[in-house]
Amino acid sequence: MSSQTVFPMIAYENAAAAMDWLVRAFGFTERRRMTDKQGRVVHGELELSGNVVMVASPTPDYRSPRSHAESCPQAKQWLAAPWVIDGVLVCVDDVDAHFNRARTLGATMLSEIEEGGPGRLYRAADVEGHRWMFLEQKSS
Repeated sequence: MSSQTVFPMIAYENAAAAMDWLVRAFGFTERRRMTDKQGRVVHGELELSGNVVMVASPTPDYRSPRSHAESCPQAKQWLAAPWVIDGVLVCVDDVDAHFNRARTLGATMLSEIEEGGPGRLYRAADVEGHRWMFLEQKSS
């Protein structure tokens, strides 16, 4: 059993496309993809550095943050702020390389790389508007 005890679970309108993009842009490895008869991902697992993020398309009625913001002025306003309030923090070994890869592959960059606190970090939104923060921790 993994030592991971908290598992982020993120919903996507198109989890199959999101999984493919997260592998390319953020460097995850796909561990599992379970689909229903219509081909929708009902459970997916992505791994990075031994940690798992679960993804799925919960129902055809689900709307991603990006889609929600298209029809809701308040959601659009929330997404105008660059901060990651509801999102995922991921530690990476090389934040510069990760930032460049994510930007090249179409992540919405919410910040440049910043120095401070626990290390160097940047913030980005994925293909459906979910927010991520990537951190290269300072050496002790």
